[in-house]
Amino acid sequence: MAFEITDEFLENLVGLIYENNDLEIKKLFKEVHFADVAEVLDEVSFDEAIYIIKLLDSEKTSEILTELDEDTREKILENLSAKEIADEVGEMDSDDAADIIGELSEERQERVINALEDDELAADIKELLSYQDNTAGALMAKELVKVYETWTVAGCMRRIRGQAKEVTRVHSIYVVDKEDKLVGRLSLKDLIIAKSDQKIAEISKAKVDAVNVNEDDEKVAKIMAKYDLEAIPVIDDNNVLLGRITIDDIVDVLKEEADKDYQMAAGISQDVEANDTIWELTKARLPWLILALFGGFISVSILGGFETAMDTYPALFFFTPLIAAMAGNVGVQSSAIIVQGLANDSLKGSLWRRLFKEVLQSLINGFVLAALLMSAGMLFLGFKVEIGVTVAISLISVIMIASIVGTFVPIILDKRGVDPALATGPFITTSNDIFGILIYFMIAKIILGF
Repeated sequence: MAFEITDEFLENLVGLIYENNDLEIKKLFKEVHFADVAEVLDEVSFDEAIYIIKLLDSEKTSEILTELDEDTREKILENLSAKEIADEVGEMDSDDAADIIGELSEERQERVINALEDDELAADIKELLSYQDNTAGALMAKELVKVYETWTVAGCMRRIRGQAKEVTRVHSIYVVDKEDKLVGRLSLKDLIIAKSDQKIAEISKAKVDAVNVNEDDEKVAKIMAKYDLEAIPVIDDNNVLLGRITIDDIVDVLKEEADKDYQMAAGISQDVEANDTIWELTKARLPWLILALFGGFISVSILGGFETAMDTYPALFFFTPLIAAMAGNVGVQSSAIIVQGLANDSLKGSLWRRLFKEVLQSLINGFVLAALLMSAGMLFLGFKVEIGVTVAISLISVIMIASIVGTFVPIILDKRGVDPALATGPFITTSNDIFGILIYFMIAKIILGF
């Protein structure tokens, strides 16, 4: 049964804290998963959260810290000594430990690393912190099971027992040569059924997918998703085995990227959350709102240039919001499909073929929508034929242009190293609004001759 945080649970917990009833608090959390404990800490006051963290054993609280909201974790770490933080990260895998220590100031990082009792873990953390953010090196863990190709099966079995104690999940056994270069992989099944005197080189598989330590983490995610990998080894430029990346880390990468793209598509320029400060939320949202305001001002200026048409054909202005809205909607639809394709690496084929496909489908959509609009305008609103034709042709043209812009802007941004998700937000909507209104009145001027 899933754990549920109720008011009764929180009231009981707070009461136990104020009574300093440590024994009952430990019993209360004994069977609760660390992810659920993290949610509880987000619900109680800061002082109460600190009390719980310091009370529970490091084996559990180390897992809890990795699940906490970043702001909450930062505040908690500020109130723990270097020795207390070292005790926590000492129970973590090297990648999680590096992530936690990486959030500290450089001075505190050094103090915490010096306070670690495990020298090997300290060295691993220093190495992981040296890699650039958003790379395979920054994402990997040093814990893995590694065997040498010259070992026998019997010798290998004895040695991997000691290695496996440090590894949370054994997905694969990696085979290296005497220079620690990755030469293959070994499944547990093959190891178990092999004869004890066989060499590892005889039963290992030479084909093994690996990523370079400097590879972008999004590229790593695409590789693991494509080949359905639960873990992937990380190597350097000389093919030396450095660590491994597991699927749980990739899920975090995908979630962060999805959150970032979603916010960017909504016109939010930096990573923020609902409980961030007003100033942080304003900084993230205001730039795009200014862009939208500027775009709206351009649209108004365009309308002002056709002011003389208002007296002769006032009906044209009734359709202005509709034309602008259709341009924005079509552009967002097209760009969303392209951005999704770029994100999951499914965008295939030549640009000319995609252009032809986009023009064809936009023509179909445009003719259907224009026919509906023209018929409704003439039947129910009594517009003249020339007005209906003008609006219909304008709508088809606007849909085509918006569709092409929405398709190729993300592709161009991606080729220039800019996040293509930028094209699904106010940028594409505002630009297509401007193009839509301009095209609409230019076509109206040609047909109606004002």
